[in-house]
Amino acid sequence: MQLHDSEHPRSPPSEKSSRGRYPDHVSRTEDDAVSTSFSAQTGQRTKRAVGIAATFLLICFVAVILVRYFHAHAVAKAGETAFSAPPPVDVVIARPATAGQDLVLPGETAAWFETTIYARVNGYVAKWLVDIGDHVKKGQLLATIETPELDAELQAARAQLKASEAQVGARRAEAEFSKTTNERWRDSPKGVVSEQERESKKADYESSEARLYAANAQVNLDKSKVDQYNALAEFKQVKAPFDGTITERKIDIGNLVTAGSGSTTTPMYRMAQTDPLRIFVDVPQSASGELMKAGVPAEIRATGAVGGVFSGAIARSAQSINAQARTMRVEVDMPNATHALVPGMYVNIAFRLPPRGLVEVPAAALIFRASGTQVAKVDAGGKIQFDNVVIARDNGSLVELLAGVRPGDKLVLNISSQISSGQAVAVNEPEAADKPLRAQAAGQ
Repeated sequence: MQLHDSEHPRSPPSEKSSRGRYPDHVSRTEDDAVSTSFSAQTGQRTKRAVGIAATFLLICFVAVILVRYFHAHAVAKAGETAFSAPPPVDVVIARPATAGQDLVLPGETAAWFETTIYARVNGYVAKWLVDIGDHVKKGQLLATIETPELDAELQAARAQLKASEAQVGARRAEAEFSKTTNERWRDSPKGVVSEQERESKKADYESSEARLYAANAQVNLDKSKVDQYNALAEFKQVKAPFDGTITERKIDIGNLVTAGSGSTTTPMYRMAQTDPLRIFVDVPQSASGELMKAGVPAEIRATGAVGGVFSGAIARSAQSINAQARTMRVEVDMPNATHALVPGMYVNIAFRLPPRGLVEVPAAALIFRASGTQVAKVDAGGKIQFDNVVIARDNGSLVELLAGVRPGDKLVLNISSQISSGQAVAVNEPEAADKPLRAQAAGQ
C-alpha cells in the first residue's frame, strides 16, 4: 500500500497540463461555448423526407387493400361458380353378362365303397396277411381264424347226419315189409282173413310210410345243419369283399374275436375302394338349378402336398334343399386310378355356370340403403335417378343384376351422399361406354 505524506499534499493538475494530454474535441470543459445555430435548408430537407415516407406508406397500404379485395372477389366468384356447376361423376355402361360364372365350392372326398370287416365266427386269430396301405383284390385272403368250437360242432353235425341216414334205411325196410304184408292181406279171399286183420295190416303200412317220411325229414334237417356249419367254417378265412385299400388293421395273432358287429365287438379290418372317388359338395340355393342335373363337368382342385387339378362330373344330387343350411347336396365322381386323392380330403370344386341373361355391373355402382339395394342412373338430360335393383349373383368385383337395370344404362360409380335424385351432374368419362366392363371393374 502506498502511503501519502501529510506534510506535502499533492497539488491538483493544472488546466494547461490537462489540455496538453487530451485532444481538443474530447477535453472540452464546461466553460467551452457550444454553437446552437443551424442552416436554413435543414428543415426543408427533413419535411421533404417525412413527406416521401408518408406517401410511400400510403401507397403500400392502398396496394395491400386492393390486392386483398381482388383476391377475395376472385375466391368468392370461383366458389360461386363451383357451387353452381354440376358435380363431376364417374360412370360405367351396364352390359349383359355373356360369360359364365366360375363357382368354386369346398368339398370332401369319400370312398366309392368303404366297409368295416368283422369276424363272422368265434375263435382266435391264427395269422393276418395284409396291413394298412395294402391294395387287395376281391376274394384275397386277409386273415385266418382258429375255431375249435365250430370244428367240433361240424363234426357232431356230420355224425348226426350219418345216424339219420341209417335210420332212413331202417324205416325204408319196415315200410317195404308193411307194404307187402298189407298187399297180401288185402288180396286174400274173403273168409280167409278177418276184416280186422286186414285193417290192422293197412294201418301198419301207413305208419311205416309216415316213419320213413319223418326219417327222411330228419336227414334233410341234419344236412342243413352240416351245410350251416360248413358255411360258417368258410368264414375262418377272412377275404376282401371288393378291390380296395386296407385303411385300418385292428387284430394281431392270438386275439380273441367274436362274431357280430355290435359295440362290444372289435373290427378286424377297414378297407375302402378309391377308384373312382366320390366328392360331396353343398351347393347354395342360388346355383342349385344349374347343378341339379347329372353330367355337369366339374374341376377338382387339390391343395397341399398332393396338389393338382382333376376332372370329374356331377353323378347325382339330392334334388332337395336343406332347410337349415339352404344348400343342396351334390355328388361329383372322378376317376382315381393313380390314387392321388384319398377319402377324407378337403378339396375345392369349380363349376362353370352358364349365363342367364343378366346385366353385369361393377360392385362400386351399388348403393346399400335401408330401403334396399339401389343404383344411380344418369338419364339423357344428365340428371341422377335412383332405382332399386335385385342381385342375382355376387362375383366379388362384379355383380349380376336380375332386375332394375337394362343394358346400356349409365351408372354412377362411388356416388357421393351429397348428390340427390334429380340433380344434374357432369360425366367425367363420357368415353366409358367404349371401355370393357371388366376392365373398369378391375380398376376399382
